[in-house]
Amino acid sequence: MEPIIRLSGITRDYPSGDGVLHVLRGVDLTIAQGEFVAIIGASGSGKSTLMNILGCLDTPSGGSYRLDGKEVAKMEAASRAALRREFLGFIFQHYHLLPEMTALGNVEVPAIYRGMSPHARHEKAAALLGRLGMGDRLNHRPGQLSGGQQQRVSIARALVNDARIILADEPTGALDSRSGDEVLAILEELHRRDGRTVIIVTHDAKVAARANRIIEIAEGQVIADSGLVQGRAALVAQPPAASPGIGQLAEAARMAVLAMCAHKLRSFLTMLGIIIGIASVVSVVALGEGSRQQVLQNISGLGTNTLQIFPGENFGDMRSGRVTTLVSEDGVQLARQPFVASVSPTVSTSPTLRYGATEASAQISGVSEQYFDVAGITLTAGRAFDANAVQQMSQDVVIDENTRAALFADEDPLGKTFMAGQVPLRVIGIAKARQNGPGGSTSLTIYAPYTTVQARYLGTTIVSGLTLRVSDDTDMALAQQSVTSFLTQRHGGKDFFIVNNDEIRQTITSTTQTMTLLIAAIAVISLLVGGIGVMNIMLVSVTERITEIGVRMAVGARRSDIRAQFLIEAVLVCIIGGIAGVLFALGSGQVFERFGGDFTLVYSPLSIVAAMASSCGIGLAFGYLPAASASRLDPVAALARG
Repeated sequence: MEPIIRLSGITRDYPSGDGVLHVLRGVDLTIAQGEFVAIIGASGSGKSTLMNILGCLDTPSGGSYRLDGKEVAKMEAASRAALRREFLGFIFQHYHLLPEMTALGNVEVPAIYRGMSPHARHEKAAALLGRLGMGDRLNHRPGQLSGGQQQRVSIARALVNDARIILADEPTGALDSRSGDEVLAILEELHRRDGRTVIIVTHDAKVAARANRIIEIAEGQVIADSGLVQGRAALVAQPPAASPGIGQLAEAARMAVLAMCAHKLRSFLTMLGIIIGIASVVSVVALGEGSRQQVLQNISGLGTNTLQIFPGENFGDMRSGRVTTLVSEDGVQLARQPFVASVSPTVSTSPTLRYGATEASAQISGVSEQYFDVAGITLTAGRAFDANAVQQMSQDVVIDENTRAALFADEDPLGKTFMAGQVPLRVIGIAKARQNGPGGSTSLTIYAPYTTVQARYLGTTIVSGLTLRVSDDTDMALAQQSVTSFLTQRHGGKDFFIVNNDEIRQTITSTTQTMTLLIAAIAVISLLVGGIGVMNIMLVSVTERITEIGVRMAVGARRSDIRAQFLIEAVLVCIIGGIAGVLFALGSGQVFERFGGDFTLVYSPLSIVAAMASSCGIGLAFGYLPAASASRLDPVAALARG
């Protein structure tokens, strides 16, 4: 019968300063299926190195190692991991149980990497623990178990994948004599009843005496062997479970969540930078959009499709007062153009208002009946004056809410008469206060027929401006060119200038967007800083969890499994941080709206989706280096750190 293990001329060398340390020196060894073997030797004799090579945790420097007829010595890491899953079960001196998992969860770990279904591995792990007297401790964590109980969990973990070879490294070294005897009795039963090959590495002659065969090693060579025992029929191993793909990722995600929950503070500190970055991005975009909409709302008082025509070359032109060609008839003629929806002349004066004992300064805007449509002014009470009122130079006026509050206090002003300078005016309507212009919403404004202001205050037919609303289907730039051409021809030259409110809107919007992008760029930088923080803390996490990584590799985890777990952990940290950041931004917006007056943050679903996508991208980008670093760890070195 072909031995299950055959070593021929195995050597293992390690660099040591300028030289080489020869730990194993041409070991020849065969072990048959079903043997109970003890490997003994003094400290430094090479027995642990031999155990690591037998367990496919380490590779020899030279020689041949055949396991169940397969040449192992030159295998790739993934192939050796497969052998650890299918053939080998490890029992460690210090148990090496994962502290965040229950006894049942620890036993299931090798079956997870083998691809066994959750139900099947749960039943099998529970049955094994029950067989080993741990049926009432399934949901206890390692910290709640005694040393002997933890070693029983370790034995169950070694058996869950139907390992044909059990490798026990000083299995009683950390136990008292009673617990040690119980563990050895379990190993003897596994050998006797199940026909498993059991290999114990120990320095204790009493422990070695329990084996059927004792191999002694000194200075890297086998110096004594009590002899090969007749082999037994090989166990019928379960066929390898198929890799479940998505299921494997789900298990990796579950283990990542367990690891995060086991280190809550570290996980929170890791995601704090992401929370701040995501919250900043979402809030900045909402702030920018809110600012843009408020600006547009403020200038919409004059409409975004309006043109304002003033005498002179520009604002501040000292000669504008001598321009006498801009008259109300210009408005009449412009109103006949097909691209003009409505037009109103404008004149103004600032008399003192008196009502009873109350006095106030206000601006009287002389306008036509179309002005309320042109400027988008909303009446809250009463009515506006009509074309007849303009023609007859009526003294009926519309006051705004500010004027009502200043002059009439709690009285109803409709129908009331007040003095504006030396002219009595009667209130027929109340308009909503304007939000734009000098003084903002605090200025007092009265709207009167422009003919009334011209005749009773100014004594001239000249107007200070024309306000024109362009039809919705007309391009504003084209309309401005047409108005310029029309008035230049009427006046015999260009003695006016035009303010295009749409250009103002576009300029302000562009400026707002530029500022939003600038601040968003700063927020993105904070996201990157958060990503670097994720990478740094994950690298620290790898250092802290080296033993865990070694255990997972020892029970069959591939490098890709380790990489996937740490990468998923980084992505989960960023996703959870992203969700928390979005919620924080939304909550901050509610607080801001509650105490910030009329200003509203306008959240964009696109920015939220983009922020979450960025969070996932950061998790992948900055989590890959720690994940790759974890996957490249040497299992022997990792276990030695435990």
